[in-house]
Amino acid sequence: MSDLDLQAAEGEIDDPQASAFDRVELGVLDGSVDPEEWVAAVNGGAVLVLDVEGDLNELAAGFARDVRELGGELMHFRGFLVVSPPDVEIDTGRL
Repeated sequence: MSDLDLQAAEGEIDDPQASAFDRVELGVLDGSVDPEEWVAAVNGGAVLVLDVEGDLNELAAGFARDVRELGGELMHFRGFLVVSPPDVEIDTGRL
């Protein structure tokens, strides 16, 4: 017999904290959202995929440093800014 503990595995599947992140949020980065809202979303476990409408450096200045200090990552990819929470790596290996 295998040493696989199916009850423990089922418990992990049902546990919302067992996932790498809670959700993916799509949005538009155009300056209309308070930067603290983006920080709160990432801090709450969300991966953000934001369509950048304007100057990325200017638009992300209000939250990029805070996200990095939390341990998150930011990456500009094809007109989008991808922002991940701590412990969620943005894998660029296939680019």
